Amino acid sequence: MKYMLLINAGADQDNRCTVEDWMAYDKAVKDAGIMVSGESLADLVTATTVRVGSDGTRTVTDGPYAETREVLGGFYVIDVPDLDVALDWAARCPGSHGGGSVVVRPVADFDA
Repeated sequence: MKYMLLINAGADQDNRCTVEDWMAYDKAVKDAGIMVSGESLADLVTATTVRVGSDGTRTVTDGPYAETREVLGGFYVIDVPDLDVALDWAARCPGSHGGGSVVVRPVADFDA
């Protein structure tokens, strides 16, 4: 089953992960043969938000302007047997340490 690991960095994250931490995790996911896809997102200041009102009017603003202390930093899609295995991989992710979090969500399979 495919699961998406949404990596959220805490805004006041004290224990920042090193590049080496991420490289090691990325290698482990690939070596385990569970990697489907994954990307790191560009800096938050490059974000643009689009909202469409009920009248169809589009509003475009710079930035996400989310009322949150966490920002989405990237994602992995992994293919593992079940949720327990996905949770184990999420716990190993550097983004789940030091004030960050990893949200685990099953990917919908509309062909099943």
